[in-house]
Amino acid sequence: MTDEDVWGTIDGLYAWLDANRAVDGTDGLLLRILKLSEEVGEVAQAVIGATGQNPRKGTTHGWDDVQSELCDVVITALVALRTLTPDTREVFAAHLARVARRSLGGGTAPAT
Repeated sequence: MTDEDVWGTIDGLYAWLDANRAVDGTDGLLLRILKLSEEVGEVAQAVIGATGQNPRKGTTHGWDDVQSELCDVVITALVALRTLTPDTREVFAAHLARVARRSLGGGTAPAT
């Protein structure tokens, strides 16, 4: 999937959710952002399940489940950002560049 495909898919998901939203206005925006908390909770549940930390349930998930849930967090965050601004790509790229400069001291992550 290309960069264009990723952002086109985010726009498509945003449009689909907007066309099928149950709540409009500020409340709808807040609920879309709160969806992130639900997704992060699913990451935690998958990690607990992958490590068998719940003795009553045992090992219920694998690390592939954790990866999938993390991807859901990223998608949900990007759709929430798209809900706030149609300039999602530019806002994200500028913020990522600021974080990279602050953290890596020069711009981009070193190649691995």
